[in-house]
Amino acid sequence: MENPVLIFGAGDLGVQALDIFRRNNVLVYGLLDDHKDLHGKEFGDVSVLGDTDDTGFLSIIGSKCEAFVAIGERSVRERLVEALTNDYKTMPVNAIHDSSIISDMAAIGHGNLISARVVIGAKSKIGHHCLVQTAAVVDTSVEVGDFVTIGAGAIINDRVKLNNGVFIGSGAIIVAGIEIGKNARVGAGSVVVENVPAGATYFGNPARKI
Repeated sequence: MENPVLIFGAGDLGVQALDIFRRNNVLVYGLLDDHKDLHGKEFGDVSVLGDTDDTGFLSIIGSKCEAFVAIGERSVRERLVEALTNDYKTMPVNAIHDSSIISDMAAIGHGNLISARVVIGAKSKIGHHCLVQTAAVVDTSVEVGDFVTIGAGAIINDRVKLNNGVFIGSGAIIVAGIEIGKNARVGAGSVVVENVPAGATYFGNPARKI
């Protein structure tokens, strides 16, 4: 990546993205966050510069600077991604930890955070703007939509389909061939053995609707 990166979000995800970019020798221009108490805070030699809608900083995005959205709340992430793509004609870049293992036969979209020790298997497809947290396993021929969150240590077995907006809690196990419907949520530590309808919340071992 030739251009520096501007990170949207200075919370835990923002610091995580900053660490990933620095490990990959990518220059981070700074961070933006709407929490005023974070403005001016420094993480090493990188500062929180201002709000996420500060036009002075947004004006450099595009030819001079890349963008990455590191905000956990999906509605805010979606709003910022829409503004970047529509108003500034910029697609956020990926933040991929150097210890992750991604098959050459896998396909990764844009704006994803792939954390340390994540494994993504052959023929799997990751959409756009997903969060795949530490040591999660995405096995062979898995289909992951956009704005999906996969928690730390979760295991997504082969041929699983995670539709747009799905949330998988830390340590959950999704058995082979299962489909998780749009915007559904799976609680931490759950074992999912049946398809989950759109918008539903499942929890337990075996996971049941709650």
